[in-house]
Parts: sequence; structure tokens; C-alpha cells
Amino acid sequence: MPKMKTKSGAKKRFKLTATRKVKVQQAGKRHGMIKRTAKFVRNARGTTVLAEPDARIIRKFMPYA
Repeated sequence: MPKMKTKSGAKKRFKLTATRKVKVQQAGKRHGMIKRTAKFVRNARGTTVLAEPDARIIRKFMPYA
């Protein structure tokens, strides 16, 4: 049976933790900071763990991660 392919976009955007949770950058920090509140910008730093229904989809895109 041939190898499964990893989605290129997924491998650039997501990492899997040791317990197979999906780690992702916080959304909403690319542009337009001037209109966002300071609280939003502060809270959008770093990474977050994806919700389980979304994580299931991403795990299918990354079979070898």
C-alpha cells in the first residue's frame, strides 16, 4: 500500500503535542491591530490548543505527525 500524503498547508500551520492534541497559532494577529482592543492583542499571543472536533480533521491531514 502506498504512503499517505501529508497536507502541505497543515504541516506548516499545526504541530501535534505528545498527547496528540493539535497546537495552533492564535488567530487574528496578521493585520488591523489598530482597530483591535489591547486585551484582544494580548490574549492572541502565542499558541493555543485546537478544539477536539477541529483537531480530528487536522489529524487526518497529518497521518505521520
